[in-house]
Amino acid sequence: MTEQRDLLTTSQKALTINLDAPKYGTFAEIGAGQEVAREFFQAGGASGTIAKSISAYDMVFSDAIYGKAPRYVSRERLKLMLDHEYQLLIDRLSGTRGDRTNFFVFADTVATSNYKGNNEAHGWLGFRFQTEPRGEPSEIVLHVRMWDKEAILQQQALGIVGVNFIYGALYYRDDLGKLIESMRDNLGTDRIEIDMLRFSGPAFENVDNRLMSLYLVKFGLTNAVMFGQKGEVLQPSEVLHKKAILVERGSFRPVTLVNVDMLNCATAQFVQEPLVKGKDMVVLMEITMNNLLAAGTLDAQDFLSRVDLLADIGFTVLISNYSEYYRLTSYFRRYTKEMIGVAMGINNLLEIFNEKYYENLEGGILESFGRMFRNSVKLYIYPMRRDAYEMFISQGNGSAGTTNAFSSSVLINAKNVKIVDHLSNLYAHLLENHYIDCIVGFDVDILSIFSRDVLRRIKEKDSTWEKMVPAPVVEAIKRRGLFGYAEVPVLEGNR
Repeated sequence: MTEQRDLLTTSQKALTINLDAPKYGTFAEIGAGQEVAREFFQAGGASGTIAKSISAYDMVFSDAIYGKAPRYVSRERLKLMLDHEYQLLIDRLSGTRGDRTNFFVFADTVATSNYKGNNEAHGWLGFRFQTEPRGEPSEIVLHVRMWDKEAILQQQALGIVGVNFIYGALYYRDDLGKLIESMRDNLGTDRIEIDMLRFSGPAFENVDNRLMSLYLVKFGLTNAVMFGQKGEVLQPSEVLHKKAILVERGSFRPVTLVNVDMLNCATAQFVQEPLVKGKDMVVLMEITMNNLLAAGTLDAQDFLSRVDLLADIGFTVLISNYSEYYRLTSYFRRYTKEMIGVAMGINNLLEIFNEKYYENLEGGILESFGRMFRNSVKLYIYPMRRDAYEMFISQGNGSAGTTNAFSSSVLINAKNVKIVDHLSNLYAHLLENHYIDCIVGFDVDILSIFSRDVLRRIKEKDSTWEKMVPAPVVEAIKRRGLFGYAEVPVLEGNR
């Protein structure tokens, strides 16, 4: 956790920058007026900071200045703006003041609520800046959503977060946790969301953008961040827009053969759904912040290890703050109206039916299920061995019923799992109407594999763990020394 900060007002931050003589640059803003530049003008002393302020609002003017981009509120448009304005700044002013000036360009392209109020209020913000005169620039890019209902309040919020952004980049870059936390200064997290953040350039050579994105979730600036198959930070709306979505939640510490088999089998069934056939789809592995914080504090290396291993075997990873599944599916509904599938084991299915998780909802478990299943959502349930099931319910799961009638060889699946009596009719309704389905085609020989057991064997130097995870994961764990792995020393007499 970062140290306690004295909270400056937005005007104080802008004035501090205005009075910092070496800082000098351009503000280029499209779509919501010149909200960030306005904060600097109103703070006083802006002539010491602002070389130019421009708002190429008309599309023809914007295209003529910056060139065409696929969308006007997009990362591509922001990059064109930063490239053009930074080069112009250097060309025109480097000769006269380059030896004593740290040049910068702030740019944003934003859509606030339209007159009808039926569009998405969001924007891309970028800050390209020198840390020393004539130095190579560094850059921070972020995507922001504005939750105020009125456009004028969204504009105000944009001005505040823009100043926070610039101030943090200039004065908190040696403590990036503080930089990210400061984005919510004088604003809170109920008015804005930052769901993507990327650092680049010489000032941030050793920065892992995945860890920085995790700080966004940690500090409440967003509830979910996403990483691609190469470990790159993704912007969720770009990945999920109008796509069918299949997700599996897990600890993946480490990812096992069961995790992969569950998602592969669920995918095979999901693509055959009438509502999915012919549609673009995305498959996700999801980890909750609760899981990452299970030990009480955030272990950065542990987090990065899990993301790396999932990327190594070709999965896109979502980190979310949505403990309840109905909140996760509601999050997906921001971006798509297509079908959503959730792959899970029997243990997670029983957790969904545990009423203690819905005490904060006025309608309790019925309200949560109404939210989760109302728009083309299906659960795909992976089976469990009876001995594992009995161990699970012995630990006090309040929604599980007894299995005394079953022989020890019977697998527990979505059709024969026992739910507590007063919820059994609800469960039967969901099963009968195919909101819940059994996963088929699974590998029965791997059902005894659990991540916690793999982790124990790794730490105990028991090489049998290598048969319990995918081959690329074995190689990566050994090569990187993950999860406590260490080579067993070879004794002279055993050579």
